[in-house]
Amino acid sequence: MSSTPIPLSADRPPIRVVLADDAFLVREAVKHLLSGVETVEVVGECSDATEVPRICDEERADLVITDIRMPPSGEDEGIRLAARLRETHPALGVVVLSTYADVTYALKLFESGSDSRAYLLKDHIRDRAQLLDAVRAVADGHSVIDPQIVENLLRARETHGRSRIDQLTPREHETLALVAEGHSNAMIADRLVLTKRAVEKHVNAIFAKLELGDPDHVSRRVRAALIYLADCSSLTTRGSG
Repeated sequence: MSSTPIPLSADRPPIRVVLADDAFLVREAVKHLLSGVETVEVVGECSDATEVPRICDEERADLVITDIRMPPSGEDEGIRLAARLRETHPALGVVVLSTYADVTYALKLFESGSDSRAYLLKDHIRDRAQLLDAVRAVADGHSVIDPQIVENLLRARETHGRSRIDQLTPREHETLALVAEGHSNAMIADRLVLTKRAVEKHVNAIFAKLELGDPDHVSRRVRAALIYLADCSSLTTRGSG
């Protein structure tokens, strides 16, 4: 799913994007989706993860759209790349486009922070607007998580017993799942058919029960989402043991 679409000002420079995927047809498809959009410019592409930092530096890129499995190892190079870029290029956004609805990959992507990161499933990209919303959100420091990943995390939690967030009510748990997906309070209200004020009460109760202290609202939303993901990660780990 995508976070709340982020409107770009007319005088803002285009988001400079580098594509990293060893499949030529995939790169061409993504370029086609992004072509003709004034607010986004594809400035480079490569088929090997080791080339990405150099191309990003040369092209002054703002964001990378990458596959997971590509050379040189053919394993989780896209996830490893995102982790390295967090250290070497902290301002660079990363959108992972994957064919794998594997919570392990998603959790590894977000373990060093959820800001400026997205995990989307290729099969779920239906149109240009969906991809653009994710690119804009990540470029502005937000996170985006495919709803299938959230559903898999929920299923794991339901299967493997009690956890740290069991103190939440069913409605609060449902609200937290939507927070973890990146929904705003207004969007959650629409999804759950509640008033915005009711959602605010649920969110504040979640913050209190998770003992997140009193930092700013956005920071607490991110921390709550990460607690949710980490909690579900521990459940999947116990279930695979």
